[in-house]
Amino acid sequence: QIDKALHTVRHRFPFPGYMDKGDKNRGLYYEIASTARRYLQPGGKILDFGSGPCDKTAVLQSLGFNCSAYDDLQDNWYRDGDNLDRIRLFAAEFGIDLKVANGGPFPFEKGMFDMIMLNDVLEHLHDSPRDLLNDLLELSKPDGLLLVTVPNAVNIRKRIDVLRGRTNLPPFDGYYWYSGPWRGHVREYVRDDLARLSEYLALEILELRGCDEMLQKVPTPIRPAYLLITKIFPYWKDSLMLLARKKPGWSPRKALLQR
Repeated sequence: QIDKALHTVRHRFPFPGYMDKGDKNRGLYYEIASTARRYLQPGGKILDFGSGPCDKTAVLQSLGFNCSAYDDLQDNWYRDGDNLDRIRLFAAEFGIDLKVANGGPFPFEKGMFDMIMLNDVLEHLHDSPRDLLNDLLELSKPDGLLLVTVPNAVNIRKRIDVLRGRTNLPPFDGYYWYSGPWRGHVREYVRDDLARLSEYLALEILELRGCDEMLQKVPTPIRPAYLLITKIFPYWKDSLMLLARKKPGWSPRKALLQR
């Protein structure tokens, strides 16, 4: 069913090549879809925060979930030509409730979602994720789920690059020549960060693991060796996934408790 949903979305997606990594490697689309199906019933309500062009949202919608999407869609390419209109039309065709952020409060009711999803979002934030995540969790049900994926700040490629005197941050050329306010990675995460994040948010960790979001970037000849090494050391994989649930009696904690 995931294969069928991904095929349908890829066929109708308005930007050719954007989803090609799903052909070469099951990657993030499968990680998200299979995780959602393990924990949610069909018809479950999902909010995809920072949804981008709604590619992952559409895969979940095709699997029978009831999806909403929220993004400011301010990356430069979203505003090229009629791209924004094409994204809106694509979301509407799949029945996704897409809201474009305008700086106001969230246009959703509290307690309405079964799962809040942030895929490759947290690493772009210039401020602490504390207030944002607490506000988003208020939109979820008392036993609501939080699904987060982030690039792994210490994956095996970055470990090797640092030993070679290269950066484990975004490429300097892209940062130096970037036009306008920086919208790239600000702070990437490691496993311990996500564990602490769950603790501070009063969440029960259901899954915290490495995942292969960008396996297609590993040269084919060394891919078997990469997979073997990262099976032994799973937190050397390119990305990390956290799935956590609100604890009973959950309430937002937005300030450090005084001891």
